Parts: sequence; C-alpha cells; structure tokens
Amino acid sequence: MLRIKKIKKIYQMGKVKVEALRGVSFYVDKGEFVAIMGPSGSGKSTLMHIIGCLDQPTEGNFIIGGEDVSKLNDDRLAEIRNKRIGFVFQQFNLLSRTSILHNVEIPLIYAGLKAKQRRELAKQALENVGLGDRVKHKPNEISGGEKQRAAIARALVNNPLIILADEPTGNLDTKTGSEIMDIFDKLHQQGHTVIMVTHELEIAKHARRIIHLRDGLIEKDEVKT
Repeated sequence: MLRIKKIKKIYQMGKVKVEALRGVSFYVDKGEFVAIMGPSGSGKSTLMHIIGCLDQPTEGNFIIGGEDVSKLNDDRLAEIRNKRIGFVFQQFNLLSRTSILHNVEIPLIYAGLKAKQRRELAKQALENVGLGDRVKHKPNEISGGEKQRAAIARALVNNPLIILADEPTGNLDTKTGSEIMDIFDKLHQQGHTVIMVTHELEIAKHARRIIHLRDGLIEKDEVKT
C-alpha cells in the first residue's frame, strides 16, 4: 500500500546542512489508521510533506499504490496528490468566497469530471459527514467543526488511497475535536487508510498504531493489540 524505505531529507541552510529525516522506514497497509507523533523538530512535518507528495526525499524510496513516487516530476506528483491522497489540514484551507459545495468539488474539477457528476459526488460526500443541509453556505457562515467536516468531505470526494490529516483537531475545542475524531474512527471502520500527524496523545490514541519520531528517526512504532 504505502512503503517508506530509508528516507532521508537534508535541507541546506546557508553553509549548514540540516537532516530533518535520517533514514526512516515503515510500511502502512490498506485500511490502517496510523498516527505520527513527535516533538517540534522531530521530522514529522517533513515526513507528512513527503507522504503527501508535497516534497521529495533527498535519499530513499517512497512507494504508494505500487508506484515509486520519490523521483517523479512535479506534474506527475500533482496528479498523484489529486487522485490518491485526500488532505485534511489544521487550518481547513477552504476558499472563503465560494460555497461549501464548490469547495468539495475542487478535486473533481482537477480530475476533469463534468459539472453534474461533480455536484452529485460533492453532495454525497457532504451528506456523509453530516453537512447535507450546508451545501450553499460559505465557510464564514459555518462553525469551525463544520469547516473541518467540509474539509474531510473534500478529502473523501475523490475516493483516495490515503486520507492524510495534519493536526485535524488543532483549531477546535475539545468537544468539537472529539466529534471530528469520531468521523475518522468511522472512516477507519469503513476501510479507509488514515495517516494523521498530531502532537496530542489523546488524539493519537484513536489510531490503531502510533509511530513516534525523534530527531529524524523512528523512536518507537507501537500497535494496539
């Protein structure tokens, strides 16, 4: 499904080389719910960017759905991002001047679907996260929890191989954050593959497996029994 093999990421900061990742390897199977944790500077954001095809490793291989994406050009990476990965960000990343429905349609526009099919799929995705009555609203007309639900619908609308969530409850209060995690639990139960980056242990405990990073290396990889 997803394999990370001896991934290194080195940034050149003037004359100084910074090793953000120092040879990370792990495998994520289809249908797994994995949390990636680590303190600031551990490399978790860098790893997230590589898994999301937003950055490429300096060394090593990243294989998703049987394809090694670690050496692909930007156009092919963009195609994989749109078709195989559904992103959920801490800041929601919704377009403020357009409706929730249109926000959810955006990945389908890039995929080249016709307007009628896009609308139907986007409406269904919004209904699946409990926002069937909010399709005409704009982001500033709904709550933070509803914005994150809309972001999850957008991530799901293309039926991606992986749902990649970056601190998905970071901007939410405890109760709303818990409701959002209930959605991720449900997605996992439905067979979706979920990879989530978080610094909150209580949030990470929703996952069935927690990978702990420190100083660019895997410190611990624990699976719930």
